[in-house]
Amino acid sequence: MKTQVDEIAPDLFRICTYIPKIDLQFNQFLVRDEEPLLYHTGMHGMFNMVHRAVARVLDPATLRWIGWSHFEADECGSLNKWLAAAPRAEPVCGMVGALVNINDFADRRARVLADNEGLATGRHRFRFLETPHVPHAWDCSLLFEETGKTLFCSDLLLQNGKVEPVTEQSVLEGARQSLLGFQAGPLANSYPYTPLTEPTLQRLADLAPERLAIMHGSSLVGDCGGALREWGGVLREVLGS
Repeated sequence: MKTQVDEIAPDLFRICTYIPKIDLQFNQFLVRDEEPLLYHTGMHGMFNMVHRAVARVLDPATLRWIGWSHFEADECGSLNKWLAAAPRAEPVCGMVGALVNINDFADRRARVLADNEGLATGRHRFRFLETPHVPHAWDCSLLFEETGKTLFCSDLLLQNGKVEPVTEQSVLEGARQSLLGFQAGPLANSYPYTPLTEPTLQRLADLAPERLAIMHGSSLVGDCGGALREWGGVLREVLGS
C-alpha cells in the first residue's frame, strides 16, 4: 500500500491510503499551524505509514491536537501510538466519547469540548459539533474549521474507489452507490436513519461549508451545504421506512 499526501487547501493536507482489497481509501487530515491538528489517526496497523506521511509536512512530535468523529478503528485506532510519538498532543472529543471510551482507552485524558465550543490552533479556529448518530454512533461529533470553512465530516458521503484527492463535481451518486453496496453486504445497517438525521445535516449545511474533508473518497469543494441537504434525502430514500 502507498500513502499519498496532497495539500487540498492552504496548510490542510489529505493523507490517503488506498486498500485495493476493499476498494476504499482511508484519509487522515493534517492542519499545519502553531498547534498542529490531526483529524483521524488511521488504524493501529497504519500508524507507521501515516506517521511517515505526516513527517513529510511537519515534525510529528510537534502534533498538539488529535481529533476524530467516533470510536472506531479507522478513526482513532492508533491514538495511543500518536500520543507516544507526540508528547504534547491531546485527544479532543465530546463528553460522551470521553466517558464511554476515550478516558479508559487512551494513555492521556481527553480535552473534552462542548457542543459549539471553539478550539484555536493559531491561524485556524475550529468549532466542535455534537452530531449523535450522524454519520453513525452515539458519540459522533464533527469539526468545522471556521477560517477556511472546511467541515471535517468523517464517513458522510463515503465513496468507494481510487478517486482524486479533491473534486468540484458532485460526489452524491458515488456516495449513494457505496451506501447501496453496504446495505447488500456484511456492513448493512452501519448507517442509521433517525429523527436526528436530517435536522443534523441541515444544521451542518447552515454553516455554509465551502469544503468537505471526507474520510473515504474525494473531498468536495463548492456547494457543500447543498450536498449535505441532498444527502439527507438519499439517506431517507435508502434507509428510511
